[in-house]
Amino acid sequence: MILSDKRILEEIDNGSIVIEPFDRKCLGTNSYDVHLGKYLATYKDAVLDAKKHNEIEHFEIPADGFVLEPGKLYLGVTLEYTETHGHVPFLEGKSSTGRLGIDIHATAGKGDVGFCNTWTLEISVAQPVRVYTGMPIGQLIYFVVEGEIETLYNSKGNAKYNNKTIRPVESMMWKNAF
Repeated sequence: MILSDKRILEEIDNGSIVIEPFDRKCLGTNSYDVHLGKYLATYKDAVLDAKKHNEIEHFEIPADGFVLEPGKLYLGVTLEYTETHGHVPFLEGKSSTGRLGIDIHATAGKGDVGFCNTWTLEISVAQPVRVYTGMPIGQLIYFVVEGEIETLYNSKGNAKYNNKTIRPVESMMWKNAF
């Protein structure tokens, strides 16, 4: 079951969903629009290694925008900080974003109950496209959880993406044992 606009507002009022900054105009029928933050990042190395810490370089999107190029992975970040304490948040691209050939996540569209942070976006494009800080980039959809939750994400000792940030975060795959 997906939360409706009225239900999202109720959950914000009772504190089980936090969106900062919150703008009522960004609330859809059953989603909330999120926006591109001012930072992007790219990996320093051309070849990434799943067993090592692949470092990234952050940069700010200029006022006149930044052109994303095909064949390159960009990490972006949402302007909005969110907390979700009783629902499963899903981040999906907006249709307007998709129609520009922008994919905002390679595989990581689902958040965990207890996720409290900005969202790192794995951005790729089909053709060159100029993006801007603050542009609508995606939408959060909230699903009802069936059953009791044993451990919220923000209380897991091994959660890799718990540090509050306003910048994109690189892959932490290297912290896994394999």
